Amino acid sequence: MANLLHKGDAIFYYRMNKYIILGIVLVALIGAGIAFRYFSGDERKPLDTGIVREITITTKKDQWKFEPDDITVNQGDKIVLTIINEDIYDHGIAIDAFGVSERIPALGTIKVSFVATQPGEFPFYCSVPCGECEKKSCEINGARRGHIDQVGKLHVKSMTTTE
Repeated sequence: MANLLHKGDAIFYYRMNKYIILGIVLVALIGAGIAFRYFSGDERKPLDTGIVREITITTKKDQWKFEPDDITVNQGDKIVLTIINEDIYDHGIAIDAFGVSERIPALGTIKVSFVATQPGEFPFYCSVPCGECEKKSCEINGARRGHIDQVGKLHVKSMTTTE
């Protein structure tokens, strides 16, 4: 019996097999990704409780501090901060973990909102260099307060999803 395949036919079938194998691998990878997302659970999805927490923070006049400087919220809560600046110069607020960085104009008020997507303790601080107090009334325990002292802590309590 004569060989019915020519050299050109063999190359054609080799190239077709290459694309078929490539297609099978691609489908397998996509299927594995879908299966992973389906069976891995919801731990990786950002939690959203639907609860809105409104918190007012004040930068006290000539005190270089936030009040309150210690805030506790739940993971998944939408946080709406109203920040009041009682000073005659600008301040700022930054919470790096949640992408917050805003200037607070002198004697002004701003609103900032974000969802507390991850649990833990996160610092917030004045992001605008605002100097140091020169008055004796600014001293606390014999030390003058300044820009570097204007910090606080945001505590985000971990919440688990229940469905």
